[in-house]
Amino acid sequence: MVTIPEKMKALVVYAKGDYRLEMVDTPRATGDDIIVKVEACGVCAGDLKTYGGAPSFWGGAGSPSYIKAPMIPGHEFCGWVVEVGPDQKEFKVGDHVVSEQIVPCWECKFCKTGRYWMCQKHDVYGFQNNVNGGMCEYMRFPKGSLNYKIPKDMPMEKALLIEPYGCSKHCVDRASITNEDVVVLAGAGTLGLGMVGAIRKRNPDKLIVLDMNDMRLEKAKAFGADIVMNPSKVDVVKEITDMTDGYGCDVYIEATGHPSAVSQGLEMIRKMGRFIEFSVFTQEATIDWSIIGDRKELDVLGAHLSPYCYESVIKWIADGSLPTDGVVTHKFSLEDWKTAFEYAKTGADNSLKIAIVPDMK
Repeated sequence: MVTIPEKMKALVVYAKGDYRLEMVDTPRATGDDIIVKVEACGVCAGDLKTYGGAPSFWGGAGSPSYIKAPMIPGHEFCGWVVEVGPDQKEFKVGDHVVSEQIVPCWECKFCKTGRYWMCQKHDVYGFQNNVNGGMCEYMRFPKGSLNYKIPKDMPMEKALLIEPYGCSKHCVDRASITNEDVVVLAGAGTLGLGMVGAIRKRNPDKLIVLDMNDMRLEKAKAFGADIVMNPSKVDVVKEITDMTDGYGCDVYIEATGHPSAVSQGLEMIRKMGRFIEFSVFTQEATIDWSIIGDRKELDVLGAHLSPYCYESVIKWIADGSLPTDGVVTHKFSLEDWKTAFEYAKTGADNSLKIAIVPDMK
């Protein structure tokens, strides 16, 4: 029998930059709820942008706030089931679990037609207080959530990558890569590295990864990139144009979140190529839209969340066919959340994925 305390430690968001470590009521299970003791929670770029007050999360210019504070942040998590509601039939105490980042309403036209990841209500763990996230000791997987068992012997460093690698897989799925394509991936952070593994499974003619950080490029090479380039050291547009007989790459995936990577991609992609936009930006990307239409007739596609990806990603991480070694680089306690956020923001000490471990001794 697991003893669940009445109070727990949690990082609570009240406003832009107003984050407080507090003791709050521990959630308990009713209906078919699942209560999970959080093993670890990753710090995502979305968490950093929320902390920094990005309008895409807090609203502005006529858009309402997506954030519903006070809430507990964190949507990259794994943990162990410690309590289930009386109506829960699939999961039991002791299961090792993850949950998709979105908790769909199952009532809107997107949910009713199988496109739940674009749910109109769009509750994502860690951004609204009805779906509190994983930067705490215990969290609730509520009614309507999409939950998965993971191997009990899967280390935290691997389990924590299921959510970001699910997003990576969906982005790659959107690119419809064939074995004849020259693919350029801009960005070799955690999500980019997940994309390297997913792209490698599609066996493109050539996979080229771009990043300003040489350490991350080395990791991309180890994970399966054919060629890596640093745009601060090489004219990547010229190099890629030259190696494709002047045509340009077939597929370009933007996973940096920097506006310059958008214009860079539009320059180096061939006519009638596929441009996949993945990132969340902190500022607008200004480009010449005539490149997309009149000059190149491009297919431009977005990618959001990780629909129908978790089962495959869990299997591939478990069997080692999606590389994970060395991606989770640093672990911090809840008490050290500020340092965790700073490492995630700056890449200090060659950091990649930062984990907050609530039970860290």
